[in-house]
Amino acid sequence: MFETKMKSFLKKVIAVVRKIPKGQALSYQEVARQAGSPRAARAVGNILHNCGGVKEGIPCHRVVKSNGQIGGYAHGTKKKTTLLKKEGALK
Repeated sequence: MFETKMKSFLKKVIAVVRKIPKGQALSYQEVARQAGSPRAARAVGNILHNCGGVKEGIPCHRVVKSNGQIGGYAHGTKKKTTLLKKEGALK
């Protein structure tokens, strides 16, 4: 049952992240809330770290910390910052 819940949450997280438009970003906490588990921000980070990213059609670079900091990124924070600036989410 736990595994089924995790797969369901994973699918919801990916769906939320895929809907984030270029030039915008959501916090890990907001993604968790929209996926139905508002206290699961850390789980969102773990999912996004292992999801395959942009090459899989998942713009995980558009998810940042709720305090406005960039947060982690599997390809490095410099790459994440570059992508966000290119899309207009950062100045």
